[in-house]
Amino acid sequence: MSLNRRQVLAGGLGLGAAVGLGACSGLTSKAGSTAPSSGASGGSGPVELTFVNWSGDAEKAAFDAVIAKFQQANPGITIKTDTVPYASVQTNLDTRFQAGNPPDLFRVSYIDMGQYTSQDVLLDLSDSLDANAFEPGLFQAVVANGKPYGAPHQIDTTAILYRKDAFEAAGITDVPTTLEEAWTWEQFSEAADKLAKVTKKGQSAFIYDWQSAGAYRWLSWLFEAGGALLTPDLKSAAIDSDAGRKALDFTKGFFDKGWVAKNTSVKSTTYPDSAFISGTVAMAFAGSFLVPAVDVGVKKKFEYGAMPQPRDVAASTDLGGNAVVAPKDGKNTEAAAKFLQFLVSEESMRTYCQATNELPTLKSLTSAQLDFDIRPDLMAPFVLQAKTLTPEQVSQVTVPQFADLNLALQNELEKAFLGGRSSADTATALAAAVQKALQ
Repeated sequence: MSLNRRQVLAGGLGLGAAVGLGACSGLTSKAGSTAPSSGASGGSGPVELTFVNWSGDAEKAAFDAVIAKFQQANPGITIKTDTVPYASVQTNLDTRFQAGNPPDLFRVSYIDMGQYTSQDVLLDLSDSLDANAFEPGLFQAVVANGKPYGAPHQIDTTAILYRKDAFEAAGITDVPTTLEEAWTWEQFSEAADKLAKVTKKGQSAFIYDWQSAGAYRWLSWLFEAGGALLTPDLKSAAIDSDAGRKALDFTKGFFDKGWVAKNTSVKSTTYPDSAFISGTVAMAFAGSFLVPAVDVGVKKKFEYGAMPQPRDVAASTDLGGNAVVAPKDGKNTEAAAKFLQFLVSEESMRTYCQATNELPTLKSLTSAQLDFDIRPDLMAPFVLQAKTLTPEQVSQVTVPQFADLNLALQNELEKAFLGGRSSADTATALAAAVQKALQ
């Protein structure tokens, strides 16, 4: 019998050295202050922390810069990074947990947090993090049972990249730049109609970023319509509702009206960055982390800008990004907590986000003008969009069963978008699939 990841983590829970949570109690300042804390580890002698993560070149350089500053401020602690490919990071961590030797620190996607918090394997950081320093929705990504179990390091989220020449050809001149100015669904529909009329054969008005594992990004439309995937207690499906059917009707219309290509549906392998770079779409709903690659790919082929996603009864977006966490049974929990506190201080977060074009989670930085290394002129809509996520919405995509919920969305949405199934039938089928995933 094969084990799922929650079973693997549960099996590894009793294998580690029982250090306990008391090691955090000596910390006297909380992350979110403008100056990182310093001081050596509370243990005797030097401490080496192992930090497992995945990272691109810019991320690795940014991590290295922050780590160097931390080590300078804390001469008794060194950090050894172990960078592994993203595709194998979960296998790497599972193996370490099963062997009773988890790393002192590791990176974890927010949407995977529930798999760890549900098995009680992470260090409680209540004494290290000031919840009020962070955007409420973004802090919720690391919270379980009212306690934070990770440092909410950065976020990736979706906004719209658009071709200026396509907008000019379609006669679109009113381009929103703030959340207050964001197009309504009706205004977005009018723009999509205009763009569809001026696109050439093989082109389309836009592409949405719900492909493959990104199927959950469809939930942005559900949240904008005032709906929810789960009930407030996160134990039952809530998708079969007026708001759910409204969101399904609207997004099915993307395909029915020819605004998007059929090969960009949820089970497609055509992604927004490649479609936008190739010039086959006028707009791309794309993650902030794609801006550097898009800018290199576009070069000087056309000018483009960025704007917020449209809104209905509310504005919303998707939860992307990662936390950095520590196992509660690690050998160096006090030093690990000290680093996590440092990592999400204002200075460290500013350094990291500016170098990587990733988005901050601290209130002080989401309201500030950051000097992003690549196309800082495009980044404001992404930063603003991230602020629209509410704790209630975030809690729905950080449950332990998220992977199964995401698969249910992928399967059922595909039947609606390309299979011709009605919104009412899709909402009913989704509710049943979600309920099964929760059991």
